[in-house]
Amino acid sequence: MSEVCSKCGLPKDLCVCETIAIEGQKIVIRTVKRMFGKLTTLIEGISDKEIKLKDVVKMLKNKMACGGTIKGNVIELQGDHRSKVKEELIKLGFSQDSIVVK
Repeated sequence: MSEVCSKCGLPKDLCVCETIAIEGQKIVIRTVKRMFGKLTTLIEGISDKEIKLKDVVKMLKNKMACGGTIKGNVIELQGDHRSKVKEELIKLGFSQDSIVVK
């Protein structure tokens, strides 16, 4: 018998907890200028409790071909990747209406 999710009560194969968590996020994507005029893309608003940030960061770094890290609940990517990040987050299942690009 398969394992049962403690949150939704469905078998782990059919668990919808992460899908529901993705739809409820309010994400802000913006850039800041760092030392020596370098731009950094910041992605804020993704909850670490329901979504695995390490997996999201790893995927974004591979797609954008850049370096990056997680500081607190903020994802930092080296360079200006605002439009590309929004497209990739939509492909991951995040709602287009919940993503704000500044």
